[in-house]
Amino acid sequence: MDGRKVVLCMSTLKEYKRVMEMTAKTAFIYHDDYLGYNFGPSHPLRPQRYKDTFQLLQKLGIFNENVKHYKPDRANEEDLKLVHSEEYIRSVEKKCGEGTGYLDYGDTPARKGVYVSSCAKVGGSILGADLIMRGDVNHAFNVGGGLHHATRNSAAGFCVFNDVAIAARHLQQRHGVKRIAIVDVDGHHGDGTQWIFYKEPVLTISLHRYGGGFLGRFYPGTGSVDEIGEGEGKGYSVNVPLPRGTFDEAYLEAFNEIVPPLIEKYDPEILLNQFGVDTHYQDPLVGLSLTTKSYVEVSSTLHQLAHKVSDGRYLIFGGGGYEPSNVSRCWALMFITVAGVTPKNEKMYRELFDKNVQFQNPEVLEEVRETITQVKKTVFPLHNL
Repeated sequence: MDGRKVVLCMSTLKEYKRVMEMTAKTAFIYHDDYLGYNFGPSHPLRPQRYKDTFQLLQKLGIFNENVKHYKPDRANEEDLKLVHSEEYIRSVEKKCGEGTGYLDYGDTPARKGVYVSSCAKVGGSILGADLIMRGDVNHAFNVGGGLHHATRNSAAGFCVFNDVAIAARHLQQRHGVKRIAIVDVDGHHGDGTQWIFYKEPVLTISLHRYGGGFLGRFYPGTGSVDEIGEGEGKGYSVNVPLPRGTFDEAYLEAFNEIVPPLIEKYDPEILLNQFGVDTHYQDPLVGLSLTTKSYVEVSSTLHQLAHKVSDGRYLIFGGGGYEPSNVSRCWALMFITVAGVTPKNEKMYRELFDKNVQFQNPEVLEEVRETITQVKKTVFPLHNL
């Protein structure tokens, strides 16, 4: 890394030291139960990435009186029923108890231990919501959360229970929160979360890879600009479909042009953020071309928005990411940025950043700019923007 990049990295940390009085306290939520979310040795999802992230943050020396680790309790059936049907919950418990077959059409095996681990992950997201709403912390990151493909009656895309949606329902029904914004930056469309809230005025914004996959469809095949919600939810589903190879500058232009204006206009009481990092250029599944630069800038922007519009209430979930060593360092950078701490191990911190990696593609940039224009024409007028 050259000297200018090191200065940039450290200046980012200094800026966040300056706003420590705003940040106050931040929770990192992890339990070893998350390791049971294991679909087998050949499956691309590696649950060890959760523990690796925790251990990396420990080595960096970021935990202190204001940045603490919390262990969640497992969610119970009543928690799961905030989003999922009783029939589906029972089916998952039974199939995972038997340890055979699939919970969907072939992506999500029903292995022993997965039900218990899924409940722990949902418990982590509920704990994060409770910690924030009680005022114990301003920000919380459930590293095992972000299972955004699951719908009311089905698993999908490695996701068993949709903890993002459950946390939102928990905030609505048990804390009386009226205005919730969900920003999903995973490489795959947050389809399950979108459909659960499609007819409600819950703002869901998803930036994701779109098109160019099998038969011209990239999983899950949804997330076009014209999916904008229905009824009372019209205009509250916002999709930013991105082409293969979208790189930092193009991605950040789309993010900055669309997300902050909508969040500020909507004025949520709390900001939820699915922070999948399968958008990284070395991820084997997605095909986007982001570097650590984007993760720092996105988390910095959302953190500042949370303080601007939501009194700092900012709940973050994990998500995709299928090259484990990259996942842990990308999540660590995001968490350090949000927590506003200076790592004790400065050398190790600098090594988290991608070094001398830069992508440029004028055709991709032009396509992304066309998408920005489409989103603004389709959705912004519905919010008087």
